[in-house]
Amino acid sequence: MANSRRVERVASLIKREVSHMLMGDIKDDRVGAGMVSVTDVDVSGDLQHAKVFVSIYGTEETRAETMEGLKAATGFVRSELGQRIRLRRTPEILFKEDTSMERGTRVLSLINQLSQEREEKGMDDAWFAEGEEGDDEDLLDDAIPSAEDDEDDLA
Repeated sequence: MANSRRVERVASLIKREVSHMLMGDIKDDRVGAGMVSVTDVDVSGDLQHAKVFVSIYGTEETRAETMEGLKAATGFVRSELGQRIRLRRTPEILFKEDTSMERGTRVLSLINQLSQEREEKGMDDAWFAEGEEGDDEDLLDDAIPSAEDDEDDLA
């Protein structure tokens, strides 16, 4: 089993190389349909598996099409990684869509909406500090996923 420093270095190399491949080496038109960027790479401790998290900008249809293209290009990506990175065994590649940017944007818009509603009602931060609770907390609870939801996304 590799040490954590080596795992991090391999993950960084995979992230860089897959990003380069997305810019010009992958010829599948479906991959070029949406703007794709590699956000993170999670490599297993034995360096046999790598989850490549990608953020895709576009409509839901475009995102699904892009993910299909990436899954179809998995063999090409793995063989290219084998040539570009010197490892005993090239890790199995799994592409996962990273939706954290969309969730973050949604949470920020809810916070801005709550702030705007406070101003319209004439409430200030002192009102909330006194222990009064409103519907604001319920809105944020619904918007912010729990840690269990994140684990399901990563599995």
